[in-house]
Amino acid sequence: MPPTLRSLCLALFLLTVSCSQRGRPAEAAPAVFKVRFDTSKGPIVIEVHRDWAPIGADRFYELVKAGFYDDARFFRIVKGFTVQFGINKDPQIEAKWREQAIDDDPVRQGNTRGTVTFATRGPNTRTTQLFINLGNNQALDGQGFAPFGQVVQGMDLVDRLYDGYGEAPQQPRIELDGNHYLEHDFPQLDFIKTAKLE
Repeated sequence: MPPTLRSLCLALFLLTVSCSQRGRPAEAAPAVFKVRFDTSKGPIVIEVHRDWAPIGADRFYELVKAGFYDDARFFRIVKGFTVQFGINKDPQIEAKWREQAIDDDPVRQGNTRGTVTFATRGPNTRTTQLFINLGNNQALDGQGFAPFGQVVQGMDLVDRLYDGYGEAPQQPRIELDGNHYLEHDFPQLDFIKTAKLE
C-alpha cells in the first residue's frame, strides 16, 4: 500500500474510533458500586447498578472520581417529586463538563422513590445534573429518564433537605456564578460536603 494511502487509511480509522467514543465516558464503572455523600444533613449513600443504565453509571463514576460533586448544592426541590443537584461550585469546571454530553440509556429501571437519574434537556443531553425521586415518578420512564442508582442509606435525610426555596434558584445564574450566587441569595440550601466511592 502506498504511504499516502496508508496515512489516509490510518487517519480515517482514528477518526472512526474517535467518533465512536463521543457521547460516552472514557472509563467503565464497576458492575455495582456505592457512593457516599457527606452532606450538611448527614450521610447519604447511593448504590449504582451499571446494568440499569451503563452510560449514566459510567459518567457518574467519572464525576465522583474527579471530585465534581464536592460542595455542590441541592438547588431545586419540588416537594413529593424530585431533589435536583449537580452544578459545580466553580463555573469554569462546570462549563468544561457541560460541553461533554453523553448519549441516552434505554430506561430499564423505573423512576421509583429513591432512584437517582440524570436530568436532561432532550435526547442525548445528559451532562452532570442529577435528581433523586422523592415519589414514585413512573411517568418519567416514558420520557427517557433512565435511573442508574438507588439511595440505600439516608433517604430520610433526603426528605429533610431544605426545600423552602423550591425552584427559585436560576440554573443559568448558578452555571455563571457558581456557589457565590447560591450562598448569597439562597444561604439555607443544603449541600454535599464530599462525594466519595465506598
